[in-house]
Amino acid sequence: MIETESLTKKFGDLTAVDGVTLHIDEGEVFGFLGPNGAGKTTTVRMLACLISKTSGNAKIGEYDIGNKADEQKIRRMIGLLTENVGLYEDLSAYDNLDFYGRFYKLSKQKRQEQIEYLLKLLGLWDKRNDAAGTFSKGMKQKLAIARAVIHDPEVLFLDEPTANLDPEASKTVRDFVLELKKEKRTIFLNTHLLDEAERICDRVAILKTKLIATGKPEELRRSLSGRRIKIQLQSVNDSIVAAIKKIGYEIQEVSENTLEVNVSDPEKENPAIIDAIMASGGRLQFVTEIGSTLEDVYLKLVKG
Repeated sequence: MIETESLTKKFGDLTAVDGVTLHIDEGEVFGFLGPNGAGKTTTVRMLACLISKTSGNAKIGEYDIGNKADEQKIRRMIGLLTENVGLYEDLSAYDNLDFYGRFYKLSKQKRQEQIEYLLKLLGLWDKRNDAAGTFSKGMKQKLAIARAVIHDPEVLFLDEPTANLDPEASKTVRDFVLELKKEKRTIFLNTHLLDEAERICDRVAILKTKLIATGKPEELRRSLSGRRIKIQLQSVNDSIVAAIKKIGYEIQEVSENTLEVNVSDPEKENPAIIDAIMASGGRLQFVTEIGSTLEDVYLKLVKG
């Protein structure tokens, strides 16, 4: 659904986005991670046809970014939540959405259905007749998200959708994104909240002007440290340690009653390790898989 090849944007001597190549499938929730100034928003602005690319190629669906005729079609098929919500603050929540529904040439019935559906889903229906200017920051953000999807876009760009929201509002927005995910929309999510990306994204990319990693969150976690299991015992002794090493496993850490063992496939390998422990007189309490977090991966890659 979204393809880029060596996509680059320069502002004078500054290279904001440097040779980014991506493939995002239809119906995928794709997270774009990176520090401030990494080029995330600039990439979205190019893909949304708000600014021109310096070089490289990009397509949304079958339409080329940089082709004027295609860009008009792209704008109709995408929804965009920007960093600044940009609502008409004197208009009610309902009228804000109705205005944009008219802009996208939705019928009156379609506008009414969409507005009621979105405002109810985001918990704003009771406030539909209140001016947007009286809303809290979180309510404005939710209204801006509703505006971005009022026309049923195939592709949705969300730039920091939960930035500066309280936990309750953040959860509402995440739940809404997950509802959109069920509808098989393609969602491109800029975020610096790694826990959020891990919960809702199918794949993520880490950007620092250049693309430095792409993959499923679990793949990126394993790429940093492989897989590891933590075994808790009543106590650990030398014979237990020797038995595990004898069957070919590396022990990463040993404490008074726990072992951390590097494995490739714990689902298949755990039984042999447990058998060796039991045969050595060990008294097992539990086994869990541990590993790096997405935050560990992110910090390691971004810091180089």
